[in-house]
Amino acid sequence: MINEMEKDVSRVLISEEEIKKRVKEMGAQISEDYAGKDVIIVCILKGAVQFFSDLSRALTCHCEMDFMSISSYGNAMRTSGIVRISKDLDNSITNRHVLIIEDIMDSGLTLNHLTNILKTRQPASLRIACLLDKPERRECAISPDYVGFVIPNEFVIGYGLDYMGHFRNLPYVGVKKTDQ
Repeated sequence: MINEMEKDVSRVLISEEEIKKRVKEMGAQISEDYAGKDVIIVCILKGAVQFFSDLSRALTCHCEMDFMSISSYGNAMRTSGIVRISKDLDNSITNRHVLIIEDIMDSGLTLNHLTNILKTRQPASLRIACLLDKPERRECAISPDYVGFVIPNEFVIGYGLDYMGHFRNLPYVGVKKTDQ
């Protein structure tokens, strides 16, 4: 049976197997970097949920989990540049090691805004782990500390990434067919 959502995917960009392998590698590197430290991993809702869940299970260091919801897309395929926080952290990050876990960094506007806010809360350290990095779309001077995959400037869906709230549950990252 063909998955109903697959009719909207022009091609698979990163397979489920490639994602699993890379997330495991990232978990090992992050665990090594945070060895002996207590880190707060922050999931950026909703897109990072799958990546956050898989990456957190790949970590061997002590960590707490927290969640934020911040967006700059709305229902568009391109960032609006207008950032909105709809859910803030539940815990203080002052003097704590913080790792933001995000699904994708493209323009960088959302994460630049978020990191500026979080830096005012005086964390011991602040880093970013992104599954996907789209550097050719960058509009500000920010880069992730940990990157799963560098991808071309195409609109992607699946493994947490959506279009108008749909496609997050695809087990791979695919390129969305454009509406013609």
